[in-house]
Amino acid sequence: MCGIAGFFNPDVNYMTDKPKWKHILERMNHAQKRRGPDNEGTYLTPLCGLAHVRLEIIDLVTGQQPMVRKRQGRECAISFNGEIYNMAELKAELLLEGADFQTTSDTEVILEGYMLHGKDYIQKLNGIFAIALWDSAAEELYLFRDRLGVKPLFYAITEKTLVFSSEIKGLLAYPGIRPIIDREGLCEVFALGPAKTYGKGVFKDVWEVLPGQCIAFGRTSVSEKFYWKLKSHPHEDSMEQTIEKTAWLVEDAVKKQMLSDIPISTFLSGGVDSSLVTAICARELKKQGKVLNTFSFDFQNNDKYFKSNSFQPSQDRPYVEQMVDFAGTNHRFLECSNQDQLDCLYKTVDARDLPCMADVESSMLYFCSKVTAYNKVTLTGECADEIFGGYPWFHSQKAFQTDAFPWSDSMAPRQVLLSDSVIQALHMEEYAREAYERTIRETPLLSEDTPEEKRRREISYLNLRWFMVTLLDRMDRTSMYSGLEARVPLADHRVVEYVFNIPWHMKCPDGIVKGLLRHAGEGLLPKEILWRKKSPYPKTYDPAYEELLGSRLKEVLADPNAPIRTLLDTKKVHAFLNTPSDYGKPWYGQLMAGPQMLAYMLQVNYWLDKYGIQLQ
Repeated sequence: MCGIAGFFNPDVNYMTDKPKWKHILERMNHAQKRRGPDNEGTYLTPLCGLAHVRLEIIDLVTGQQPMVRKRQGRECAISFNGEIYNMAELKAELLLEGADFQTTSDTEVILEGYMLHGKDYIQKLNGIFAIALWDSAAEELYLFRDRLGVKPLFYAITEKTLVFSSEIKGLLAYPGIRPIIDREGLCEVFALGPAKTYGKGVFKDVWEVLPGQCIAFGRTSVSEKFYWKLKSHPHEDSMEQTIEKTAWLVEDAVKKQMLSDIPISTFLSGGVDSSLVTAICARELKKQGKVLNTFSFDFQNNDKYFKSNSFQPSQDRPYVEQMVDFAGTNHRFLECSNQDQLDCLYKTVDARDLPCMADVESSMLYFCSKVTAYNKVTLTGECADEIFGGYPWFHSQKAFQTDAFPWSDSMAPRQVLLSDSVIQALHMEEYAREAYERTIRETPLLSEDTPEEKRRREISYLNLRWFMVTLLDRMDRTSMYSGLEARVPLADHRVVEYVFNIPWHMKCPDGIVKGLLRHAGEGLLPKEILWRKKSPYPKTYDPAYEELLGSRLKEVLADPNAPIRTLLDTKKVHAFLNTPSDYGKPWYGQLMAGPQMLAYMLQVNYWLDKYGIQLQ
């Protein structure tokens, strides 16, 4: 994995002051250096500049970027972040067509494929990617993003110059792009956060390339095209065929994503998702005489303070231990302290450039920083719940009766600390409702869907477009902050396309949550793990952590220069701190309850201050 950046302006000749523009590219690289600590490079032409920082996973010797190829007077250059998992098959095809490869990297496969077939070649890629590709003959710069938005790609236009970057901080390293948040941005933070509207960068005039999109910037025009969109179609396979195909797709996705020139690992929680990924990886490595490294995460003293509830019914460790014995992995238990996750609250803002999932994100960043001491590539079980219907809101009657995001269906908890003037000014309910309704209008439906099945499609599509992307952003930024590549095989687009169209009685047979995935995993896992009741990513239940948060927020509010003071009501905050937290009623997802509201506000304050944000 890597970081990409650059700029394009058809009315500027960058070669007239080459040192200046090369320095700007290097500055953009420096801003994103954590994404690619192993190498970096720049490329400059009269109309375009590309920058790249590299984490070396494939072709450690000759895969440097930006990569440039010249043929018959035509020069093309690419800056690529991601992995192409079907590169071997694609390379074999291109060799038969006369392609001349100088490296063993997937970057060159993309570049050669483009030079032979044009921009539609992107449809052949199975992988996760953000790509900037310059074609000197066409005098066009193309920006591509993978189908599900696993890899980030932001852009802004300033004084007719397109500026793009893997992360927002890369944009802010470009002269003239300022960190401004207007009322719409505040609504993103307070009405939708830690989610955000797809296509928006929260900062004013910052946008992102949408999943499955190609944007072409030329001398006189800009064109936008989706090379992929999720579609609905009738499901005609029997239950037996559906289980068999699902099992094959999942296994093939995992095996493809084991592609690496360095050792891989997996995250192992003891749940069905990560255990399936681990079982397949461990089996494949065992054939090569190798042992898989696995990692699990928990919090200090959680055995003492853990509170079982409907969202988190059991602890993970006993199931992890059983799975380690079963798969024969080399396992490490990693624990996070209260102070570690508090300190990492601010590092996650540095990583995401936005307030994010509070300690749900800060603890992941901490764990990733420990994993990277052993492995630089890991496979995770992320995204199974969004794809296979694992979350409680897929099953609750309330989600069918409420026209709102099912993981955040009330604005009241989000406004509990805000000042009345901010609440009145932002119109948060209307903003969230419009965002929700826009996605409902986009949902691909079938005319023969029953009202119930139609609503199930809507809930599934909402999860894919919003909740899953938030978690993918979390995984990308927290892992890349420490130079760790975290892969998500269950989010292979083939799995998503197939499972989205499977009717609910097959996805959830006999009312069993993720029953289809469990049936597909028969024979791969111990039955106790295969049929274990879902328990999400762990969090701390230590009351001392909430006390730390409360003390830190009081310190912030006592500072007359704290930027968040203009947004919060001090009396409301103190009343909130004196009220016992309800861990069982989250305000976002399953894990973000009372303590996470305090942590989120600390992140907002740090973000406003660190980025020098101007509120409009």
